[in-house]
Amino acid sequence: MKRSEINQEIRAAEEFFARHSFKLPEFAAWSMEDWQKQDLEEIAEIFDCHLGWDITDFGRGEFRKAGLLLFTIRNGVNNSTLYPKKYAEKIMISRSGQLTLMHCHELKTEDIINRAGGRLIFELYNRKGRTSELDDTPVKLVMDGRKITVPAGGKVVLNPGESLTLTPNVFHAFYAEEGCDVMIGEVSSVNDDHTDNVFYEPQLRFPGVEEDEPIYRRTVMDY
Repeated sequence: MKRSEINQEIRAAEEFFARHSFKLPEFAAWSMEDWQKQDLEEIAEIFDCHLGWDITDFGRGEFRKAGLLLFTIRNGVNNSTLYPKKYAEKIMISRSGQLTLMHCHELKTEDIINRAGGRLIFELYNRKGRTSELDDTPVKLVMDGRKITVPAGGKVVLNPGESLTLTPNVFHAFYAEEGCDVMIGEVSSVNDDHTDNVFYEPQLRFPGVEEDEPIYRRTVMDY
């Protein structure tokens, strides 16, 4: 992705979160000069737990068609005594016409919450064994405390305020209903995007950056 595109999307996200009265931690607004003033030991958790801005186009180069913008608010590290949190929290934006590609997790259980905007649509499959293939069996889920079952490839629609629990090895892709943008919350067990993601098709979770202008906000790719 070009740095100019990343900067543009983060500026748009700041406006979106402000419009919906969602406040981010102080470091979300740090300039590069602010980062340089910090004691690295004091902010080590930000780096080690990958907190902060995160944006991906999955290496496809068409962010508004396939991509996701996230901000990780809190997180731990699996099997760590230094960062023993067992949980993570993110806030995300799914833009109209933008797909988050089909994937599942080996370890993470997550609640995906429609926080505001329009409707959020999921397409769901079970994972076939330990492969990256999709199974044809029904998918059993919990939606706001209610058990549901959907056929392989079936869809679940979340209205604002509703949530879906995704357990390990449940493949899911999601997107905002056409004509709207959705603010998405995620509350989960520890998040590890380096080792815990299984994509249906090979993707780049952390795309390279073409530095065509100065950094506006530092992202996890810059750590």
